[in-house]
Amino acid sequence: MTKQERAARTRHTLIRSAAEVFDQDGFAPSSLTSISRRAGVSNGALHFHFVNKGALAEEVEVEAMAILRGIAGPWRSAAEADSSLQTLVDTSHTLVARLQEDTILRAGFGLSADITWKSRWDLRQYWVDWVGEGLSVAARQGALAEGVRPEDARTVIAAATVGLGALGRADPRWWDRRVCTRLWRLVLPRLAADHLAGRLRAEGGDAPPEREAPGTPAPDPV
Repeated sequence: MTKQERAARTRHTLIRSAAEVFDQDGFAPSSLTSISRRAGVSNGALHFHFVNKGALAEEVEVEAMAILRGIAGPWRSAAEADSSLQTLVDTSHTLVARLQEDTILRAGFGLSADITWKSRWDLRQYWVDWVGEGLSVAARQGALAEGVRPEDARTVIAAATVGLGALGRADPRWWDRRVCTRLWRLVLPRLAADHLAGRLRAEGGDAPPEREAPGTPAPDPV
């Protein structure tokens, strides 16, 4: 392994370790010592790559935003699909699942909401804007029910999905796919136009058929 490869690996390890510490403790209580210890490197090695804790937080946010943009990308291609509403459903399932699995993404959302850190990358606002744009696409496609305004639907869907992500930090049962499915089963009948009835899958378009008996409730986190 070359010197450059070792440096790149150390930098990546420090970013991931910082994300784990920020996710667990928040920005203000986290220390560079705890980050370097988790990464298995010296404080000197950490300072070689990052001048301070803020520089680490910024890099965590940059990587988290890249992940989020990979999940919720431009709507140009999605607009060509049969239903932008199904894209919204599918992407919300992916986001909630990735929040459970990906510490960097979870830390990025946490830093966006952390009052002790002045975030340069607001992941929550990116998601709100993405949902709003998708609903505008749905309106142009005639996919929204009569009387549903995209801005009203954006408020409900963005708040509910971000809420699942936030609640799951304290109780992972909120991240269960079936909980997100319950949300969409409640929302879709009011949101979608009549001609889409029966065509949209609240559990996600790529979800396997449910094996549980009909009527079996999802885990109740409350």
